Amino acid sequence: MSDRLDLVVALDYYAPYVSGLTNVARDVAEGLAARGHRVRVLTSRHDRALPEREVLRGVEVERAPVVARLGKGVVSPALVRRVRAAGRTADVVDLHLPMPEAGLLAVGTRTPLVSTYHCDVSLPPGAVNRAQTLGVDLASRATLRRSARVVVSSEDYARSSRLWPAMAGRTAAIPPPCRERPAGRPRFRDGNGLHVGFLGRIVEEKGLQYLVRAFLALGDPDARLLIGGDFADVAGGSVVEEVRRAADGDPRVRLLGFLPEEQIADLYASIDVFALPSVNSFEAFGIVQVEAMMAGVPVLASGLPGVRTPVQETGFGVVAPPRDVPALTEGLRRLAAAPPDRDRGRARARERYALGTVLDAYEELFAEVSAGGPGPRARRRRAGG
Repeated sequence: MSDRLDLVVALDYYAPYVSGLTNVARDVAEGLAARGHRVRVLTSRHDRALPEREVLRGVEVERAPVVARLGKGVVSPALVRRVRAAGRTADVVDLHLPMPEAGLLAVGTRTPLVSTYHCDVSLPPGAVNRAQTLGVDLASRATLRRSARVVVSSEDYARSSRLWPAMAGRTAAIPPPCRERPAGRPRFRDGNGLHVGFLGRIVEEKGLQYLVRAFLALGDPDARLLIGGDFADVAGGSVVEEVRRAADGDPRVRLLGFLPEEQIADLYASIDVFALPSVNSFEAFGIVQVEAMMAGVPVLASGLPGVRTPVQETGFGVVAPPRDVPALTEGLRRLAAAPPDRDRGRARARERYALGTVLDAYEELFAEVSAGGPGPRARRRRAGG
């Protein structure tokens, strides 16, 4: 696209923090910057060791100080001020929700807003968490209603969301960009038995305790369960001890810890099945399952809205009800006994979820939304430049 966009992206956590939400924001930001657009990311300085300003792969990143933390969220009044100031000279402001500050950001701005809605907030029971959930939902509703368009990972997830009435009629289903990683080597493989893998944060919503129990129910001494993911620095806290208790010292279950980028392809090369046993609405898609598909690995996915979508669209795996240990065990047995065609599954995943396809969709959407706004791109178009 020859007409350059000036895009402001706002979210609470950005790289090097790792989560599905931050990975989507990073990959879209870097991809559009590489295409010649100006991309400014405004986020919190959640780790004081991070610089306040830097350029990461062509993206201008500015981090605002954090004054308090509330569960997984951060409190940063400076972030609100800075996003508003940057938005005055931008073509589009893209807010990644859920974000507690989003309601304040959406009020009074003349710059067109796009909300990228990742998932509903889901917190453990308790009065404080209930109040926090209500507050975040209120902010998200206000923002969604003021947004020109709402990006969702799938219509399947959006229609199941608590906030569907606030976004209905303005959604654009754009899946998260998924990387096709280079071929890895099976450094984590241990024998010829069925190897099941997981990659992600070791947190409650991933349902790993159920996966461990389902795996152990296979009763195969040669099988292995490889769990990769951070449990040392996770917003909201890790459940690694619960996972360890479920494994009960069984050496076939291996906690690999955080895997650097250069080892992720090796994990996919080491496994026969990738499992994503998510248990609540905080999981809306699961980028890692598509990365596994692109590496030729079939997926056992939870039957949650959005999470089940990649398997349903590609046919490359099995869907099982969340928290259902016998069904998860049966899904593993099915994939071990009759694995789907790897080449066909890989090709379907590439066609639907490749980075270039996703960037095309975002670029077209941002250009459409910016056309009627007060930003520099719209002014050039009105002037005939």
